[in-house]
Amino acid sequence: MLRASRWASDLTEAEFARVETGVFERQITAGQFVCHKGDPCDHWFGVIDGLLKLSSDMVSGKTATLTGVPPGGWFGEGSMLKTEPRRYDAIALRHSRVAFMRRETFQWLLDHSIVFNRFLLVQLNERLGQFIGMIESERLYDTDSRVARCLAVLFHPVLYPGLDDRLAISQEEIGHLAGISRQRTNRSLKMLENAGLLSIRYGGVRILDLDGLRRLGG
Repeated sequence: MLRASRWASDLTEAEFARVETGVFERQITAGQFVCHKGDPCDHWFGVIDGLLKLSSDMVSGKTATLTGVPPGGWFGEGSMLKTEPRRYDAIALRHSRVAFMRRETFQWLLDHSIVFNRFLLVQLNERLGQFIGMIESERLYDTDSRVARCLAVLFHPVLYPGLDDRLAISQEEIGHLAGISRQRTNRSLKMLENAGLLSIRYGGVRILDLDGLRRLGG
């Protein structure tokens, strides 16, 4: 997974060897937390396999889902750079394998690798665009568009590279990411399928028109 990561592809052999010593893997069961809101930012995270949800829970009981992270995605760099407490929860929606990069290794790459710094600039810019679009979608678009956007984001070529046109994701998981019920998710998926944007498969979806999903999702 490290070798396949976009940020690692241009590291020197010495740099990559340093990274390998500073990364470990954990198995995270469905419903288990990778990190909690308020935790110290000691690691940068990468999803090897599975699916995570980033969310923020309020004292009132309300939950704001920020995004999902499929295999190949790395997250948490903003908090690492600001050295502030984690501002969201990361929860496994299914059994997942997650890579943990230690803060010392992350900081060493910042200090020694121009390639890594360039990667972070692009990553942060794309993440900003993702969240601006999410706010727009939440305030201006209907539920069908929110589901379209939720799926399109998971196929972001920069943030989550390496996915083909198929994604192993349940309707319940899509509902968690879009912040709507499973029943409403089912209706939206049927609409998107009838529009020729995707096909619903057992255990997941196949994307037929990613640009169309992006247009519908705003």
